[in-house]
Amino acid sequence: MITWRRLHEGDFALLREWLAEPHVARWWHHDTSAEAVARDFGPAARGEEPSEDLLVMLDSAPVALVQRCRFADYPDYRAELAAQLELPDTAVTIDYLIGDPARVGRGLGPRIIETVVAKTWTDHPDAAAVVVPVHATNRASWRALEKAGLRRIGTADLDPDNPDDDRIHYVYRIDRPADAIPAPLPDRG
Repeated sequence: MITWRRLHEGDFALLREWLAEPHVARWWHHDTSAEAVARDFGPAARGEEPSEDLLVMLDSAPVALVQRCRFADYPDYRAELAAQLELPDTAVTIDYLIGDPARVGRGLGPRIIETVVAKTWTDHPDAAAVVVPVHATNRASWRALEKAGLRRIGTADLDPDNPDDDRIHYVYRIDRPADAIPAPLPDRG
């Protein structure tokens, strides 16, 4: 069973280990010092930033991190992507990593993505779509998105997380299914 909760400051040591794993470091390219992790993940953990950093568990064991946010909460990022592709005003995006290298390549990524996307429709009832840019050479990541039901809608020229990479990203999207559209509230007038 896949569940999650918000990342807490007490999870930072585990997150530092995950960020140092070669399969994660290649794409996230994050400073793994305690200070850097606290600086970059602390505001979301304390609720001071609108993004959600979610610690994902498989049968209660932590296995992954998912970051979820509304593009509207990050206007510069939204503007950069919206200048290149159609981006609904209420779109949400995710980023993700599987921490334990023993769990990579076993189908867990698509399951996590599919579960988080499905929950996004209830957690964010106005979200019209989930839109995910992923570096074009990160085949494992974009294949996980495809297996989770997202479709490639184009390419975008975006800053990469790893400065060694070029700027080419594939952009994936899934729209809110018709059965996930919230019913209008009854008129109480």
